[in-house]
Amino acid sequence: MNIIISGKQMELTDGIKGAIEEKIGRLDYYLHPETEVKVTVSAKKSRQKVEVTIIPISGPIVRAEDIEENLYAAIDVVYDKLNKQLRRYKNRLQDRHQDSESIRFQGVELNEDIDFDEDEDDLNIVIERHKKFDMKPMSAEEAVLQMELIEHDFYMFRNIDTDEVSIVYKRRNGGYGIIEHE
Repeated sequence: MNIIISGKQMELTDGIKGAIEEKIGRLDYYLHPETEVKVTVSAKKSRQKVEVTIIPISGPIVRAEDIEENLYAAIDVVYDKLNKQLRRYKNRLQDRHQDSESIRFQGVELNEDIDFDEDEDDLNIVIERHKKFDMKPMSAEEAVLQMELIEHDFYMFRNIDTDEVSIVYKRRNGGYGIIEHE
């Protein structure tokens, strides 16, 4: 596992880097050794934010973030979120008898004290509604206007410049974002 740690608006000490590597390193039994893990730590006043993105060789990208007053508490919360997500993903793969090169399961010993029944409801994904609509080509600015008109948090459209499907969305801190195919 390749852990890349970066800091925004703060200097990372060896202690912080060590704590992150030690905690996130515990996830190595789920991940392929060549998996890339990006950790970004930022600080604003009394808010310490930790963002972790796991980019596997194959399979879905796994991401978690948390904001706390204490940086080490934020690292612990993010670790717990990632551990839960990876465990849930592992269970789904095992239930479907699929194999993945990016997630390792051999030699994983589960802690008997953990109550896995709490996640059983989360494993049953039920899509309750399907929606289809025509996507006329438009600019990102037009898509934002359409999104505002229908009072949604996101809007899918065909980008007039690239002719690709894109999504605009409202950001938590204000402003808008766009998701485009790479």
